[in-house]
Amino acid sequence: MASKAIHAYYDDDDVLMLAVKKVKAAKHHIEEVYCPFPVHGLDKAMGLAPTRLAITAFIYGCVGISVATLMMNYIMIEDWPQDIGGKPSFSYLENMPAFVPIMFELTVFFAAHLMVITFYMRSRLWPFKEAENPDVRTTDDHFLMEIDIHDNEKELKDLLLDTGAVEINIVEKTSH
Repeated sequence: MASKAIHAYYDDDDVLMLAVKKVKAAKHHIEEVYCPFPVHGLDKAMGLAPTRLAITAFIYGCVGISVATLMMNYIMIEDWPQDIGGKPSFSYLENMPAFVPIMFELTVFFAAHLMVITFYMRSRLWPFKEAENPDVRTTDDHFLMEIDIHDNEKELKDLLLDTGAVEINIVEKTSH
């Protein structure tokens, strides 16, 4: 099923931010904004929900420190206890200060690597995935705002021209 969308191009991020605010104030739904670099505050201006990736990072860090604790307890205390420098390894708690760097490193390792995997899965960025970017200029110096048209093409065009769009195109949008 094909539907129509309007693509408004901007050449400045400040103009884009004001345009997003004006379009949202006029009660239009912005489908997507394509930018060559992250624009601070754009997610809030578009009304997007806050990300929950920080929660997953904390959970992954907890998994990392748990794995580190269990691994060091098994390896250094239960499986192969060693008397190093006259200090026997009778319990994990007695030797924990020596294990703090390993615990820290594995916490960071698990959080970082699992966050990368989570980010790619959440963003649906698979290897060899075809780019969804509608215009190559948005990777260099232009910003693109995409809005679906629902029998309001003239009104949207006038609004977007008023917001400072340097180019406006109507495109057929096919659903994936």
